[in-house]
Amino acid sequence: MGTEPYEVDPKKYEASRRRFLRNAGVAAASVPFLGTFMDVLGERGASAQTFSDSNIPMFTKHPGYRFTFVNHVTTNTFFTATIYGLQDAAHLLGIPVPQWTGSQNSIVSEMVAAMDTSIAANVNGIAVALIDPKAFNTPTINALNKGIPVVSYNADEPGNKRMAYIGQNNITAGAAAAKRIVDSGLVHKGQLVGMIIATPGTGNIQPRIDGANPIFKAAGYQTVEVAGGAAQTAELAAVEAWYLGHKDVKFMYSVDSGDSIAVATTIKKHNLQGKVGGSGWDVGVPVLQEVASGGLSFSIDQQAYLQGFIPTVQMFLYNISAGLMKPCDTDTGLGYVDRSTVGAYLQHKTRWEGSGSAQTAFAPPKAIS
Repeated sequence: MGTEPYEVDPKKYEASRRRFLRNAGVAAASVPFLGTFMDVLGERGASAQTFSDSNIPMFTKHPGYRFTFVNHVTTNTFFTATIYGLQDAAHLLGIPVPQWTGSQNSIVSEMVAAMDTSIAANVNGIAVALIDPKAFNTPTINALNKGIPVVSYNADEPGNKRMAYIGQNNITAGAAAAKRIVDSGLVHKGQLVGMIIATPGTGNIQPRIDGANPIFKAAGYQTVEVAGGAAQTAELAAVEAWYLGHKDVKFMYSVDSGDSIAVATTIKKHNLQGKVGGSGWDVGVPVLQEVASGGLSFSIDQQAYLQGFIPTVQMFLYNISAGLMKPCDTDTGLGYVDRSTVGAYLQHKTRWEGSGSAQTAFAPPKAIS
């Protein structure tokens, strides 16, 4: 695959690993890799014991596997936590930090070109956000034919031959969000729901509309899909303009963070709180602030950190096991963030959610509801 095995200096490796784990505030269990992995995700906090292990690294000898993440909006702040996740996984595994590449503006041809470049460079694995139903099929097959594992993350197309998908199930998440709106009693039969989406048809967000629409229809709501646009300034103007032409709307359901802000801004600007509901997606600080202030009824957490961490681990295990440990589908979950839960997000500036960069460990909740 274009890389040669290298010998790990146990002292240097262990010092590096201990430094990372000490900064993260976690302890290793008796099984080196599994214990470290679980402790990092568990954020065991100040009560954890000091890391102590033999001077034998977790993996004593392996190639410096090179992975590539192909993204559709490489500079979007949503993926800050994803980048932290792939960085942290690489440090734990003792491999180079995966390359982060693709397109800044969801230009599929740029993403395909990034995949082609990685395939030509004989990387050891590719993670790609499949935002188009067909464009990535050929490069995926080309990669697999060269023995390069391909997984999708954040956005998926089941017709693609990728080996696994790591991310939120956007169809079921959309359905769950719609059911929460129906159960809230804020909208009644015959009333209008605006379904706000930045780029209709895009594989990472259109399924959230497709999953919600049948739930709204079954409740007897009128629905209309509203295109906000890829740029946040355009989203603000588009959502407000749509509202001004549809003042009978009862709820605005948004499926991306930019439109979440646009919905909340429109609601506040026109004094619609208590009259028109709004919901958001993702947990960027501006969205969380709108939930806290009541501009949005709730938002959805899809755990972006795991969408970088887990693909890196799975591609590593595939390589080091001679292909016996195959990547597996992983749903990174659906978490509702409302006024009763948003406080913890705003209080804790975490690397895990992308709102902070420090490898800080916080005490977990005393009870799990």
